[in-house]
Amino acid sequence: MSAYLWVAYAAVNAAVLMMYGIDKFRSKRKKRRTRERTLLAAALAGPFGALAGMRLFRHKTRKTKFLAVPVFMALHLVIIVLLFL
Repeated sequence: MSAYLWVAYAAVNAAVLMMYGIDKFRSKRKKRRTRERTLLAAALAGPFGALAGMRLFRHKTRKTKFLAVPVFMALHLVIIVLLFL
């Protein structure tokens, strides 16, 4: 795979990590929040950033639907492995 694709993939995951951090910051300040479905859609695109955000910021860890984030990560790992075969 091209180095550009890896950089783009890392950028998407970094952006998702920032989304989770911003939402946690807003939740503490009682400000307008990001919708859960938006966070989940972002997690589908960048699951490594989403899981890092959930753990780092302790955000959305008790919500049942966010148990899908590790599943998204496993799906991405399978796709990555299949691309290298």
